[in-house]
Amino acid sequence: MADADLVVIGAGPAGMAAARTAADAGARVIVLDEQPAAGGQIYRAVGQTTEALAAILGPDYRAGRDLVAALDHTNIRHLPGATVWRVDPDGTVCVSVAGRGRKLAGRRLLLATGALERPVPIPGWTLPGVMTAGAAQILLKTAAMVPRATVLAGSGPLLYLLAQQLVRAGRPPLALVETRLPSAWRAAWRHGPGAFRGWRTLARGAGMLAAIRRAGIPRYRGATGLAVEGAAQAEALRFTAGGREHRIPCRTVLLHQGVVPNIQITGALRLPHLWDAAQRCFRPVVDEWGGTALEMVFVAGDGAGIAGAGAAALAGRIAALQAVHGLGLIDAGARDAAAAPLRRALARERAARPLLDALYPPSPEVLRPDDATIVCRCEEVTAGEIRALAGLGCLGPNQLKAFSRAGMGPCQGRYCGLTVTELLAEATGRPPGEVGYYRLRTPLKPVTLGELADLAPPEVRA
Repeated sequence: MADADLVVIGAGPAGMAAARTAADAGARVIVLDEQPAAGGQIYRAVGQTTEALAAILGPDYRAGRDLVAALDHTNIRHLPGATVWRVDPDGTVCVSVAGRGRKLAGRRLLLATGALERPVPIPGWTLPGVMTAGAAQILLKTAAMVPRATVLAGSGPLLYLLAQQLVRAGRPPLALVETRLPSAWRAAWRHGPGAFRGWRTLARGAGMLAAIRRAGIPRYRGATGLAVEGAAQAEALRFTAGGREHRIPCRTVLLHQGVVPNIQITGALRLPHLWDAAQRCFRPVVDEWGGTALEMVFVAGDGAGIAGAGAAALAGRIAALQAVHGLGLIDAGARDAAAAPLRRALARERAARPLLDALYPPSPEVLRPDDATIVCRCEEVTAGEIRALAGLGCLGPNQLKAFSRAGMGPCQGRYCGLTVTELLAEATGRPPGEVGYYRLRTPLKPVTLGELADLAPPEVRA
C-alpha cells in the first residue's frame, strides 16, 4: 500500500505549491526535504528569519512565507532533514532521516529538486575564502553571516541581488567584476520585445542596478582572465578589463555563473534529457504538465529548466493538478479550468527568460578552463588531463571516469559534470548534447551501512 498519493521531493517554491494544490484536492501528500525547514534555496529559513534580516534579504524573499505557511494542512506530512538517496521508477523512495533509513511509496512522484549553481573553475577557485554567491546567501539566510572585504565576480542577476543585500547589511562589496562580454547585448536584443511581458522581472533588475550605483560599488565589465591569488587563502582577485590588468585585494571572492537544473534524480531514473543550448546545460524532457516518460513521475520548477521562483511555484501547481487528475481526484474539466490562469501567469513569468539567458551566458573561460585549472575538485583532475585523455580516444564522461576518476567523488559530478561535457565537446569537435553527461547512479548521497540495513525486513535483520 502506498504511503501517500503524492510524494514531493523538495520543499522549495515548486514543491510547496504542488503539495498544497494536491492536498486541497484531497490527496495525501508527503513532502521530503533535506533542509531542516521548508523554503528551498530561494526561501531558505524564511519561516524563522527575523524582521531585520528579512529586510536585508528583500520583499521577494518574504513572499516565501505564504508558501511555507500553506504546508500547514491536514493532508500534508512534511519530513524535514530527509536525505533522498534512491528513487525507483515504481515510486519507491529510499530516504534517511536522523540517521535511519526507510522506504516510502507514492502513487505519484513529483521531483521539485530545484537548481544547482554552475561550477566556476578558475585558477584559485579551490582556495579557502572562495565560495559561490549561493553559498554566501545560505550563510546570510541561516546564520546572518555577512562576508567581509568581498569581491563579487561572474555573470548573472544573482550577483546584483547579492550586492544589493550586502549593501543593506552595511558591508557593500569592494567591487563587482562581470564577465559578460559586449557581444551579449547583440545576441539579446531580438528578445527585447517579448521580454516586456515580464516587465516585473525587468523592473526588479533595474532596481538592483540602481542600488548598486547609489552605493558607489565599482563595476568592471567584460572581465577576462579571472584568477584568485593566495597561498593558504584568498588574498586578491586578478583579471583584465577595459584593456588593463587589475588586482583587487580581498578576503572573500564570491563566484557565480548562473544556475542549472539539478538532474541527479532524473538522471538516475534514466529519463530522457536534452541539451539546452541557451542555458548551456542538460534538462529533463517534460510535457506541458511537467510529465515525464514515466507516467507516475513529474518534474516541476528549476529542475525542469531555469525560470525563477515565481515560475517554479506556478509549474508546481500545474503539475499537481495533472497528478491528482491521474489519481481520479478531479476530472479533466476541473483540471483545465484551474490550470488556465496558472498558465497565463507562467507565460508572463517566463517571458523575460530568453533575454536573461542571452544577456548573462556563462563565460567561455569557465566552460572551457585552461589546462592547469582543477575541474574535478573531489579527485583533483585538471582541465589539461581531460583534454589529454580526449586525445587518447576518451570520447565521453563515463569513459573518462575509468581513465581519471573525474565525477566519482562525494559530489558525484555536481561540481564538474558540465565542465567535463564542455571540455570533451571542444576536444572531440562534437556538440555537448552528443557528448552527454555522467551516468548517474544511486546512492545519490552518501549513505551508511546502517541506513542500508534499516531497509531490510525485520526477519532478515534478525
